[in-house]
Amino acid sequence: MKTSNTIFMMLLVITVYANDEKYVEQMGKQIQNVYTAKSIEDLQIAVNAFDRIANAEKSKWEPYYYSAFGSIMMATRTKDATKMDSYLDQALASVEKGKALAPNESELIAMEGFVYMIRVTVDPASRGAQYSGLAMQTFGKALAINPNNPRAMALMAQMQFGTAQFFGSPTTEACGMATKALALFENQKPASPVAPAWGKEMVTGLLQSCK
Repeated sequence: MKTSNTIFMMLLVITVYANDEKYVEQMGKQIQNVYTAKSIEDLQIAVNAFDRIANAEKSKWEPYYYSAFGSIMMATRTKDATKMDSYLDQALASVEKGKALAPNESELIAMEGFVYMIRVTVDPASRGAQYSGLAMQTFGKALAINPNNPRAMALMAQMQFGTAQFFGSPTTEACGMATKALALFENQKPASPVAPAWGKEMVTGLLQSCK
């Protein structure tokens, strides 16, 4: 009986490991695709792939995270306000599905703030008051959970910089935050092969604007 249980446990471990290896391989391919996509069509293909992975891997939040990221990237590549909102609605739906699995995941909450930040760009004059504050509040929540999240810090710096420029205010505080974000990027150690690792180029570009 003990031998049977031992064999069963060994087979279970092997199966889980094989499934995780396949998951990492599939995710790695699509993460690269979404990072290097040259068009909205390329991004949509990657988003669809992440959604399929999410349906198969029902306990993993990362596919929803990257699906949201891809949808946000689609929103940034169109000037059509209706399409932008549609992509952002799609992104927020993915974030909410991820949060249902990992409600206190700092990366997901930062991604939610990213959605609000891009909402502002659809129409800054009419949306700034509502979504700027909501974005900053959400980035703050992500940083409260994980003060070493470089993406949350970088996105907050970007939001603060844009708001300061819009009102003609000093960008000193935003630039200081961007400097902190860059330091976090330099020291980040991804928790897994599929952990978020993007954002360093964004904050480096922001710091160029600070000079």
